[in-house]
Amino acid sequence: MTVLAMTEAVTYTDFFVLATGATTRQTKAIADGVLEGLRPRRRPARVEGEREGEWILLDFLDVVVHVFTPAAREFYRLEALWGDVPRVPVAGDVAASGEARATGPRRSGSA
Repeated sequence: MTVLAMTEAVTYTDFFVLATGATTRQTKAIADGVLEGLRPRRRPARVEGEREGEWILLDFLDVVVHVFTPAAREFYRLEALWGDVPRVPVAGDVAASGEARATGPRRSGSA
């Protein structure tokens, strides 16, 4: 998992979270897990790509979660596109197991 601090680059969000699932079934499970985990506190403003599962976008306004298959992540290369923005350290970076949590500054008013 990669977390990009977008505040200096764009005005529409604070962070991009980039995650990868091995298959479309796994990308859907990851997206469902994010939605389920945040359901009591947060709802996305929009969700795109759930049907296909190649690139699922969960837009929480201050945080945009991108869940890719490996081929889609390589094709869109968001890390390269936004190569000049800072990366946020991820506590216990265990991206393969999906247990990582982003750590870093939060804007006031963010839930």
